[in-house]
Amino acid sequence: MVDGKILIEKLLRYANKHLHLSSRDVIYFRNLLLREFKLDEPCEDAGDLAFIDALDVPDMLVAEIEKLALEKGLCEEGYENLYSTYIMGILSPKPSEVNAEFLRLKQTEGIEKACEYFFNLSIKNNYVQKTAISRNMKWEFKDGSKFLEITVNLSKPEKDNKEIAKLLTAAPKKGKYPACFLCKENEGFQGTLTHPARENIRTISLTLGGEPWFVQYSPYAYYNEHMIAISESHTPMHIAGDTIDKLLDFVDFFPNYMIGSNAALPIIGGSILNHEHFQGGEHLMPMHYAPLNTMLRDFKCPAHKKVKCGIVDWYNSVIRLQSANRSEIAALAKEIINAWASYTDESCGIIAETDDGVRHNSLAPVCRKVGKEYIFDLILRNNLTNEQYPDGIFHAHPEYHNIKKEGIGLIEAMGLFILPGRLKKQLAMIAEILCGKAEYKPEELENPENYLYAHRNMIKDLMVFEKAKDMIEAEKRVTDKVNEICKNILFNTAVFKTDMAGIQGFNRFLASVGIIQHG
Repeated sequence: MVDGKILIEKLLRYANKHLHLSSRDVIYFRNLLLREFKLDEPCEDAGDLAFIDALDVPDMLVAEIEKLALEKGLCEEGYENLYSTYIMGILSPKPSEVNAEFLRLKQTEGIEKACEYFFNLSIKNNYVQKTAISRNMKWEFKDGSKFLEITVNLSKPEKDNKEIAKLLTAAPKKGKYPACFLCKENEGFQGTLTHPARENIRTISLTLGGEPWFVQYSPYAYYNEHMIAISESHTPMHIAGDTIDKLLDFVDFFPNYMIGSNAALPIIGGSILNHEHFQGGEHLMPMHYAPLNTMLRDFKCPAHKKVKCGIVDWYNSVIRLQSANRSEIAALAKEIINAWASYTDESCGIIAETDDGVRHNSLAPVCRKVGKEYIFDLILRNNLTNEQYPDGIFHAHPEYHNIKKEGIGLIEAMGLFILPGRLKKQLAMIAEILCGKAEYKPEELENPENYLYAHRNMIKDLMVFEKAKDMIEAEKRVTDKVNEICKNILFNTAVFKTDMAGIQGFNRFLASVGIIQHG
């Protein structure tokens, strides 16, 4: 049994040490918690609670809250997570207080200190799920001068591209509140079994492109200080000139963070298309470390002489712009967006719009600031399909769907792969087959009901080699295969391939916006 009176004292000490609860307010909050836990009076002696000061995350306290809630009937079974979120929300500073402290720190100690305060608060009040994030499998794949970061995300469910596409055109359900998981109205929302509780979320308000926006951290961060910038208006994703202005406003406010937008079309546009938002944060992606292509770097744009231009030495098709002149780089980026939206080059398989009026070209703009210079990486995307590739010509091809079938959005296009959690068990099972710990039965793998059915062809390829001597070697072979597949998926997404036809096609498109090779 959980002693509710002692738990209250633990929570008050935690909030005082980690959630900025003023000592002046402790009595007030003690009485609030007594009412919440249906207790008449506090405990007289909670014992030594000094260990609370060293807690990195509130997991232990959250577990006690949830256990107490079930024991005392404070919530129905299955709702205990909603209840613990509510309690942590009560103990967190009010949104206005968080905004005021963030801005104070930004003005007096700098943006890094302000972000440190905001991110740490988001962990300590259990909004950012640090413990769950730590369970993810992570490794780095070195590929010559380039590299990829690969994670098996154990907290992120796979989403079907067809379901994602429906979100773009689906009208909000009548009476649904909040309209989606990103809406501002989530701040303080009690949640349901199908909509997460958000009493503990805190956001920072700012203006992007003259419009009200806000930022929050991702609860299941894919990288350090994974920030999401969200429009206060529930409007669909789009890529246009105003996108460029908003991204530039963001890096002026957060010069310590990169920021980018998913392409605004199904397959290539991430998992949420019905609410305009960007993703950024402290982490630089593998693409950011890639230099300009040494064979194709000599470009210039006579109409925008203050902007350096080039093709990034990366797996997919990326244009890099760099300039200390904000208006010049914005103008050229907007010209590229407009030109790409209607650009067709059938010799490269690129069709901007099909006869049914469906648009297929979009791009993912990514912005960061280095010193006084702005850098834009514009990732060209196309979501055309055909009979051979019904899930997308410039999407992960079918032979790789066992590893990644979801749309390749912004984060993966930049080289950070987020693979489905099912792979943790499946890859281990495959390694056991390779080293002989489990029997290889190819006929059984042909059964669609077999747990490894999706991997049958990959297993067949791996079994061509002699048996691995142990699990360590087998796991390395499996990992090497996954690395190669991730690289090939990025090659699949390139609208201009790295062969001569692709290079010539890329040059033609750049020439169409006045960017030409020289030297």
